[in-house]
Amino acid sequence: MATMRAMQIAKAKGDFELVERPVPEPGPGQIRIKVEACGICYSDRYVKDGLNPAVQYPRVPGHEAVGIVDKLGDGVTVWQPGQRVGVGWHGGHCFVCKPCRNGDFINCDNRKTTGMTHDGGYAEYMITKQEAAAPVPEKLTAVDAAPLLCAGITVFNALRHSGAVGGDTVAVHGIGGLGHLAVQFCDKMGFRTVAISGSAQKEKLARDLGADEYIDASSTNPIDALTKMGGADVILSTAPVGGNIGDYAAGLAPNGRLILLAGTGGKTEIQLPALIRGRRSIKGWASGSATDWEDTMNFCALTGARAMVETFPLEKVQDGYDKMMRNEMRFRGVVTV
Repeated sequence: MATMRAMQIAKAKGDFELVERPVPEPGPGQIRIKVEACGICYSDRYVKDGLNPAVQYPRVPGHEAVGIVDKLGDGVTVWQPGQRVGVGWHGGHCFVCKPCRNGDFINCDNRKTTGMTHDGGYAEYMITKQEAAAPVPEKLTAVDAAPLLCAGITVFNALRHSGAVGGDTVAVHGIGGLGHLAVQFCDKMGFRTVAISGSAQKEKLARDLGADEYIDASSTNPIDALTKMGGADVILSTAPVGGNIGDYAAGLAPNGRLILLAGTGGKTEIQLPALIRGRRSIKGWASGSATDWEDTMNFCALTGARAMVETFPLEKVQDGYDKMMRNEMRFRGVVTV
């Protein structure tokens, strides 16, 4: 029996461990992928730290996977061996629940999650449902594409559904793994791009990425600064913080939207008058499904937007994960297989 290397979590709160496993066989409607690269994501902690009681162990995490279609299960109609594909957080849907009937696959009542409900991309081979894969443009390497399948799509999809149009002011709160992509996307979509970070150290980087304005939140009240600019039509909160993020609603222009892309599960206070005055709103946004990954990758191939990454070999997933959790990664980690 053919075997493969995989980095699994054997139990909740366990470390990654390198194991040999049988190469999995695709079932009906599934494809097997020979993995080339897989991004390291903050959401891996749901498996590693046992934060989702539905996870069955041992489990191979990894939900930003890129590779080559290697084998088809019965009934697969959209893929052929040799095609290069990407697989993100959304691992498939049922097609028959109410959200699916409305085309809202990310909110499927029976949705699958790559690397959580089934094994993901920290392995030499992985299995996915055929509807959970997207073609990777030739202009993107596997390392380029991997971070776009969670971090990239979350930002891109939120922006294109935000209601902002060219020339609007869009502020990016947090210049990290998501935020450094958000600044690029805002610039390339034609928005007046405002970067907000907690120090002066990232100003040059933010401007190099396309920011028109920079707010150092450690020395300037960002709400006052946004108000002086006329308010933001959209604020994208990309940093996994709670606390006072609700206060940022006061920095919105009339009819502005504060969109939350990351969170810690903590609480935030919201000053309701700030929402009522100016008809402002706060909403969350969760990534998307395979067609959204495809659009995100095509946008990056077209415009040249790229994630800044550090790479790690498969057996060093733990090192990459630990570096990310220490907030030392600049800005996305990618495992090469």
